[in-house]
Parts: sequence; structure tokens; C-alpha cells
Amino acid sequence: MKNRVLTLVSAGTIGTLALTACGSDGGGTSADGTVTLKLVAADYGDKASNSSKAYWDDVAQRFQAANPKIKIDVQVVNWNDIDKQVKTMIQSGNQPDVLQTGGYADKVADNLLYKVDDVLSVATQANLISTFATAGQVDGVQYGIPFVSSARAFFYNKTLFAQAGITEAPRSWDDVRKDAELLKAKAPGTTPYALPLGPEEAQGESAMWELGNAGGITDTSGGYHLDSPANVETFQWLKANLVDPGLTYANPASTDRKTAFADFAAGKAAMLNGHPSLIQMAKDGKVDYGVAAIPGKDGALKSTLGVADWTMAFKKNGHKEQIKQFLDFAYTKENTLKFDELYNLMPVTQDTLKEMTTSGKHKDLEPFFALLPQASFYPLGKTSWDSVSAEIKKSIGTAVKDDPAKVLGDLQNKAKAAAADK
Repeated sequence: MKNRVLTLVSAGTIGTLALTACGSDGGGTSADGTVTLKLVAADYGDKASNSSKAYWDDVAQRFQAANPKIKIDVQVVNWNDIDKQVKTMIQSGNQPDVLQTGGYADKVADNLLYKVDDVLSVATQANLISTFATAGQVDGVQYGIPFVSSARAFFYNKTLFAQAGITEAPRSWDDVRKDAELLKAKAPGTTPYALPLGPEEAQGESAMWELGNAGGITDTSGGYHLDSPANVETFQWLKANLVDPGLTYANPASTDRKTAFADFAAGKAAMLNGHPSLIQMAKDGKVDYGVAAIPGKDGALKSTLGVADWTMAFKKNGHKEQIKQFLDFAYTKENTLKFDELYNLMPVTQDTLKEMTTSGKHKDLEPFFALLPQASFYPLGKTSWDSVSAEIKKSIGTAVKDDPAKVLGDLQNKAKAAAADK
């Protein structure tokens, strides 16, 4: 989940872990009936010593020991290269059997993937957290299998809050404004609310605020509705209540998430929306932080923004039953728990969520665990989403400086054009 889950995803290792342009043949059947499945997976490690290759090799070895007629050809690729190399594989007719990466919708549009019903048992499907399973659907049919996840929550600096005489986390937008005003007066030199609407992840910050006003990227029918009255009202509120009074950055449109996170970890920002990687950053910076539900217009949200990476199965080699056996094994609690704990990621299966919630080993993540089952998602099933997301990143930040209705209207026109092209 390149820069999408906990920011632990990095460029990954290079060199020996990178694929050649076409990769190995894989996906074959030997004379004795042994089937080889080609697995291509993204690398969540930031160096060779914690590469995901070791994890997948272990999963493959244990699976092969129990299923000697199925071999797994493991290939792990760093995040910078995986999309390009998978595209090359597809174009050359050398598709993997199983792919684990960041998105699936473009492969569905090209009719490359099995339906999840074909490659996961009923029990394994039932074990997926339902909101994440639904996010893997295109036109009501699931093709994407969630692999790891992240959720967002509200972070605040307890020391700065105490300095300003604030005793609890804000629950509503009005609370945020009032607290920000107190922080500006009582904790000068700090940013009361860090509002990152720069091109790194403006689609995320904007979606969280829109969610707080019953708005969002799409309407109830699934069509883009970026300029809905609720969204326009959201940006009007941000402009009038945080930006114009100087309670956030002077230019949110040029401020990225990494800047906001670094400011919070340095004790320079008092409030922001964040994901679990901010926990360790805050600890490293010796910030006494709190985590709460994201404030909404009229009260704390019961849902949150969810992000996921995905597994998918390709039809070309025709190994449906072998893929099902392997995926059912890969999604057992033993394996999913190991991966989530290895990289400090969030679960997508109910048994692993229960284990991580009740084990007592993940206290810092408990606020996020509580939010996961109610997560809302980007319109991941739309093949136009990548281009629409890019447009949102580029310009939605200007909606808190210029006319929100015009900025969002322009974005809506671009979104409609992108959808019409797909």
C-alpha cells in the first residue's frame, strides 16, 4: 500500500528482489500433474532484512508441504516497480496466478480476474471484515480480496491542550474551532489544527471532512458528486472557521501530510487527522498524545476513512481450484496475524481482528480496531478513480482559499469526463 497504509510501505528493497521485465514463466503444469502457481507480491519491508520475501517463502513452503502437487513461485517486487512490472507481465501474456498489490479495478475492466466466489471458500469469505469485502466489489461483484488495512482517527497533543485549558478531545466541528482559538491564544507558535490539503494525500484529508458532513466523493447511486451541497458547505466551513482566522497553515493547498505529521511529532501542531504510523512518530518525539474519533459537523463520527491493499487471482492459467487452496491457506489467522504484526498493520479478517484486539499486545491500536468495521472507502471499484484522485490531490486544497463551489464544480466536471472515458 505504497504510502497508504501506516506509511510503513516504502520503496522496498531493490536489486535482487526486483523482477526482470517478464519474470519467470510460472503458472505451468508438469508431467506428473504438479501445478506451479505464480505469486507476485508487493514488498512491505524497508530493507533487505525485513523484506516480505521471507514471509511469502515461509507461507509457500508450509503450503507446499501440505499440498505437494502445488508449487508456489514467489516473486516480491518493491512498490516503486510493481505496477509497471505487472503491466509488462500482462502485456506479454505472462500473468501471475495470484497478485498482491494496491489496486484491482483496472484488471477487472480488462476481464482478467476471477470472481472472489471462485477462489475463496465460503468460510474464508465469511471471515473477511464485511466493509472491506464490499470495498472489493465492482458492480456488486467482489474481485478484490483485502490483504491489509488502515483506518484514520483524530490525534491531539495533551500537553498543549492542558496549556490551553482544554480537558477533552473535540467531538464536533464547533469544538475544533473553539479549541483551535484557545490554542492560538494560549500556545502561541504552534499550529492549532494541521490541515494538509497538499498533493500528497489531499483526497484523504478532504474525504474525512466531507464524511463529517454526510458528504463524500460519490452519491448513493455510486456516481461522482464532488460538488454536492454538503461538500461545498464543508469547504466553506473550513475556509471561514480555520483558514481565514489563521487557525491552521497559511496555505493548506501546498502543505502535505508528511509535514503535518512531522509537526505533530515535534510538538508544533496540536490537532490533526492521522493513521497509526503517527503513534510511533509521536512516541519518538516524546509527545503526550491522545486518539479519538474524528469530529464531525454535529458530533464524533462513528465511521472513518478506511484504506486497504488487495489480493486478486488471474484467470489466464486456469488454476482456479489450486488458487483457492492456496488463498484459503494464506488467509488463515496464523498467516494474516504474522504479517500484520510483522509490519504493524491493521487486519482485514475477523479472527485476526479479534486476536489483535484481545491479546493486550496492541493497546495503541485499539481506537483504530474499534473503527475498522465501520470504515468508509474511496470508490475503489471505479476504473476512473485513479485519475479522479490525482485531480483531487492537485486542486482541492484551493477550495479553502478560492470559491469552494467553483473549485469543486471544476473537479466534478473532470470526474464526469474521466468516468465517461472508462
